Amino acid sequence: MAALAQAPRIERMRAAPDDGELVARTIRGNPEAFATLVERYDRAVYHLAYRTLHDVEDARDATQEAFFKAFRSLRTFRPGAKFSTWIFAIAYHACCDRLNRRKRYSNEELPDRADAGPGPEQQAIALDEAQRLRSAIDALPEKYRTVITLYHLQGKQYEEIAKVLELPMGTVKTHLFRAKEHLRRLLAGAEVTES
Repeated sequence: MAALAQAPRIERMRAAPDDGELVARTIRGNPEAFATLVERYDRAVYHLAYRTLHDVEDARDATQEAFFKAFRSLRTFRPGAKFSTWIFAIAYHACCDRLNRRKRYSNEELPDRADAGPGPEQQAIALDEAQRLRSAIDALPEKYRTVITLYHLQGKQYEEIAKVLELPMGTVKTHLFRAKEHLRRLLAGAEVTES
């Protein structure tokens, strides 16, 4: 009977610490706590970076840069704030910096959308609905692609997206509405114009 009474207590002790506790532990000098935060958010941050930059190496570099900047400025993290919102904002700004550098060092502007023409691999898996959706998301203008990624793929709420992108709430809602309209047209095979 005593063993059964201790089971919930043991379970609570094994429960993973929340993000705020991990931040506090890191500040107190425990680097393993920050490694846990990286493990929790690495994939999501990389996904956001890749959807923004469309380049595997740039996305990896931006992800690494975001966590490095986060680690260096961890003392500025507000207790009670969501770590995920904070790290996504840092990652998004790292991506924007990279896009600006690309434009600065390139003689031509980046296209607003990815090439919608299917390559051999896309033709082989054209019936796969998930692939069609990913391709359609990639073809969206960057401002819409980012909002769709944060809202639908990362599960962020309007308020968080507005903070991450430093946009008014109404703009986030408008971008999301327009992104969905673009996706509907793209998936239906219709021509899409920038709005």
